[in-house]
Amino acid sequence: MFKVENYSESRDKNYDLLIKQLKALIEDEKNAIANLSNASALLNQFLDRVNWTGFYLVEDGELVLGPFQGLPACVRIPLGKGVCGTAASKRETVRVEDVHSFPGHIACDAASQSEIVVPMIKDGKLLGVLDIDSPETNRFDELDQLKLEKFVEVLVQYI
Repeated sequence: MFKVENYSESRDKNYDLLIKQLKALIEDEKNAIANLSNASALLNQFLDRVNWTGFYLVEDGELVLGPFQGLPACVRIPLGKGVCGTAASKRETVRVEDVHSFPGHIACDAASQSEIVVPMIKDGKLLGVLDIDSPETNRFDELDQLKLEKFVEVLVQYI
């Protein structure tokens, strides 16, 4: 059974606890969709000031909506388009302070103001991306990026 933890330490230590919880939550499960679902729920519970946490998975050369927490979202995103498609095609994290200044931003939720997208790569193969939106501009910083990349690194071991 999952127990909600009280994140009362520094942001750095709280992220470390989050990653520890992720591993405990998914390490005995082999189903990728179940693990991605629990990962998106865990992030949604942990992160403040966000309005969407979830995954897009590579299918037939494009990103297709996967497990998420938040309002209904765009179902398909071409590689190279929007923040998610850009992160996927570059295979690197994209952190956007103001989505309205990102050329070609795809607006699934009008409330979203900033975004971070982390590619999920396993054995050199792009599996998809972790996408997190916030209703605040400049919500995500270097620490968020570093720790979310570590989160994804742990997650892809179990999908």
